[in-house]
Amino acid sequence: MLIRPASPHDAAAIYSLLCESAHEQGGEESLCASEQNLVQDGFGPQPAFWVLVAEEEGRAIGLALYFFIYSTWTSRKGLYLEDLYVRPEFRRRGVARRLMRALAQAAKQNGCGRMIWLVLRSNPAVGFYQGLGAEALEHWMPMQMKQQEIDSLTD
Repeated sequence: MLIRPASPHDAAAIYSLLCESAHEQGGEESLCASEQNLVQDGFGPQPAFWVLVAEEEGRAIGLALYFFIYSTWTSRKGLYLEDLYVRPEFRRRGVARRLMRALAQAAKQNGCGRMIWLVLRSNPAVGFYQGLGAEALEHWMPMQMKQQEIDSLTD
């Protein structure tokens, strides 16, 4: 198995993995990504995100999609993990652990003070993350505004 940075040629595989992940989470209707915007947003002159691909025998079996943020609390950059997904038939084989290790390496190389992500409380991976040393944030909760709310606030 190989963990490697994605290239524009991986857009179809990335999109497929994101669709599988959305389906598993019951959120297919919320996924707005397309192969075209993945290429445009992730592989242009100013990438909005980066992707690590887990590959076995030339087939993408998992991914970690991330980007960098800044925290005034740590006064350093942070790595925000947006999506971590491994195809079901490849789970419990160390793929997710290797992706997380590669993410930690990216965080370290980029001077990040922390890695952060959201996970559904019902996701069985919570135990996996805790086993890596991650902890749930007790006093912080995620907040969100969608396009309609952004538009309303700016009108």
